[in-house]
Amino acid sequence: MTSLAAHPTLQDIMLKAYKTYEETHRLPYHVRKAARALMICRTSVLGGHVEACPQGDYHRQWYNSCRHRMCPQCNWIRIGQWLEKQKERLLPCGHYHMIFTLPHELNDLWLLNVKSMTHLLFTCVRDTLCEFFLDPKHLGAKPGIIATLHTWSQTMVLHPHLHCLITEGGLDDTRWVTTRHNGFLLPVRAVMAVFRGKFLASLNTAIEKGMITLPAGMTMRQWTNLKNKLGRTKWNVHIRERYDHGRGILIYLSRYIRGGAISNRRITSSADEKVAFTHRASEGRDTITLPVAEFIKRYLLHVPAPHTKIVRYYGIYATTAHKQLSLCRSSLHPVESEDIAWSSTRPDYPNRCPVCGCLLVRIMDPPREKEVIPHAA
Repeated sequence: MTSLAAHPTLQDIMLKAYKTYEETHRLPYHVRKAARALMICRTSVLGGHVEACPQGDYHRQWYNSCRHRMCPQCNWIRIGQWLEKQKERLLPCGHYHMIFTLPHELNDLWLLNVKSMTHLLFTCVRDTLCEFFLDPKHLGAKPGIIATLHTWSQTMVLHPHLHCLITEGGLDDTRWVTTRHNGFLLPVRAVMAVFRGKFLASLNTAIEKGMITLPAGMTMRQWTNLKNKLGRTKWNVHIRERYDHGRGILIYLSRYIRGGAISNRRITSSADEKVAFTHRASEGRDTITLPVAEFIKRYLLHVPAPHTKIVRYYGIYATTAHKQLSLCRSSLHPVESEDIAWSSTRPDYPNRCPVCGCLLVRIMDPPREKEVIPHAA
């Protein structure tokens, strides 16, 4: 049998250490529910079925998936389905990848007010981009925007930021308008300043109205000082290079909308109450080792609250802008570059015999086993 230390997975680590962690940490119900889902995914607790080749060449027992969006081992099909849906939305034009990051000084506020801070981040990014694009000096047209929320860094610490896919042009009432300067979308320093101003102003208003709670020990005077300090610092807003299509950006974003803050392939070892995993560093890849309790804490920190929309669509990519999207599509010509596949995900449910290629046939459903791991009651 393969040793846990040699080839660990997130599920292995949770099964080994989560019970002790839960006994010493207060966790919201939705976080405990996520932890339970990770531990019972593709086990007999969820049930399954036996499939066999009609020719008798092969058979297997297939356990059901938890389908929780934080699970790194069962979301490939849903990611592929999301990418397929974007085919109907994505326009055949150039696209840009833009990233808006909140300063770490706001992390305590974020943890206390996740829902409200998430709403503010999405709203201020949307308003900033639309203000620039609708200005005739820059484009004078409505763009298409797909924004996705990420809350973690490569080391799984709190790092709230939005990744945005943005069309190169937009719709000016009845016609498609392309940006005037090829390879140049918006003045990034000006965008940063406007985003910073909008977010701090909205956040201050929400605090004054009692819609956002200050951390324990922080007075309004201290908040005002912090706000003024952040208003003088440079925030991280990046505009990446232009793409002739949007598929590459969407494939990148799709890897983070499901599966949680770390993939199993990044976990290198789990022994002596410690977990080691790789991460991107300034000079290639590096390895970080954490106590198992800290590893679990960092992972569960990013479980989204129920009904949180981590992907949102704006402008001509909004879910209600079907007519505008069709009008734009009729004005554009298909992009010639077709060399990038839509899905970079592996097959999650291979349903053919690996010997003869025949479709596997479901022959029986074994009974579910009793759950023996801690229940998220």
